[in-house]
Amino acid sequence: MEVDSIIESILFASGDPFPVERLMALLDLSREEVLAAARRIGDGYRYENRGIRLLILEDSLQLGSAPENADWVRRALDTRKPARLSPAALEVLAIAAYFQPVTRTYIEQIRGVDSSYTVGLLVDKGFLEPCGRLDAPGRPMQFQTTAAFLRVFGLESLEELPAYGDASEPEQPDARELAESLPEVRD
Repeated sequence: MEVDSIIESILFASGDPFPVERLMALLDLSREEVLAAARRIGDGYRYENRGIRLLILEDSLQLGSAPENADWVRRALDTRKPARLSPAALEVLAIAAYFQPVTRTYIEQIRGVDSSYTVGLLVDKGFLEPCGRLDAPGRPMQFQTTAAFLRVFGLESLEELPAYGDASEPEQPDARELAESLPEVRD
């Protein structure tokens, strides 16, 4: 069985992020074997300077266009450049990324302002998703970042986020400093 070819075909046909767990079950492979195949495929694309990249997004894999070709792809598909994220959106994403799962109230406590609109906007854009309810009075909704967040910031997993602060810093994080800790947004 040619594992690399099979994985590549599945990812191409899917178009969306495909769970590593499903590939493991389908191909009767370990997580390490699936990820090793994904890295071989991705390395081949980069080595040959191909227009495709294999993205490893936490617990899923996806084929996408090479970031350096983003302007050409947008022109060809007649799509507009995605709107830049506002400072408020970056702050909310940073809080969610570093402290997830988080409630809207926790985000507002750190930011010091009502964040309902921004949280809703980020859910609509697919950067945040509900992930359950906190076991507390009122059972507030909890949120976490998504594969789209990882893709836009060029991360394979949340472990790749730059370190934020140290033990000598105050317990209450600063939303602007958190947002500045995020990697650059990729086009």
